Amino acid sequence: MSSARVQGPARGHDEGAAVAQGERARYWRPAGLPGVDLLHAHYVRKSFSRHTHESFVFAAITEGVEAFHYGSDLVQAGPGQIALVNPDTPHTGHAGVPEGWTYRTIYPDAELIRSIAADTIALRGDVGFTEPVVDDPYAAQLVIGVHRAAEEGNALAADSLLRLVTARMLRSHGGRVKPLAPRAAGAREAARARAVLEERMADPPTLERLAADLGTSPFALLRAFRTAYGMPPHTWLTDARVRRARRLLDTGTPPAEAAVAVGFTDQPHLNRHFTRSVGVPPGAYQRARAGQRAR
Repeated sequence: MSSARVQGPARGHDEGAAVAQGERARYWRPAGLPGVDLLHAHYVRKSFSRHTHESFVFAAITEGVEAFHYGSDLVQAGPGQIALVNPDTPHTGHAGVPEGWTYRTIYPDAELIRSIAADTIALRGDVGFTEPVVDDPYAAQLVIGVHRAAEEGNALAADSLLRLVTARMLRSHGGRVKPLAPRAAGAREAARARAVLEERMADPPTLERLAADLGTSPFALLRAFRTAYGMPPHTWLTDARVRRARRLLDTGTPPAEAAVAVGFTDQPHLNRHFTRSVGVPPGAYQRARAGQRAR
């Protein structure tokens, strides 16, 4: 089992970017569970910026309350509840009470969830969850059980429990979801702007230049982009940079090189945004992944 444990007070520059004093976070990819990452953390002052994941998110709250923006709503999850986030869905995260929150989170690959849906409830294609918070203490215990089994190196139990909790939540709060092409005015320009930003991630144009090249106004493009993707272009670009940096880190690219490659000014700049989205700094994230590949 590979892991990255970070706990305040800081023990080094990279680790200090992860958590404040009194907070702790452990991120790892367990052996025997391909396509699954785990995070066990306690946060008090940490605030996750608006971001997305390529995977699903199952977060079982064990203590305190987490609050997060999901779409246009501010929701909360407490002990016995699970926060559910579909892939590519913008959301935030912060403490809902002064003492913060503790949770055990599973990040299962989207293809894994699709295979479980096809196997257990005969649902094929794009699937997802319809509610951001599920009040189901038994399901929360299953999520915790996945963590504990992985910590013990019991891949059979971890895999079994993951499939049980996924099937349970798909039956009660899941269904087929087909992303609809935005039909709002400016949707085409928003999609073209996204493609430009994806291509020119390390050297993006200004909003004024981007709008002019697309034949629209800066404000109209800003409004259309937010409507289509749930965040303005500059926020989307930061999120996209973090996601691309993760892929580079997975291939062994040093954090400093990954930072420059995706358009951050330097590694501290990457550290700041990476930890606000992932929960641990890029060095800790990469060490966990490298340890898994070495097994």
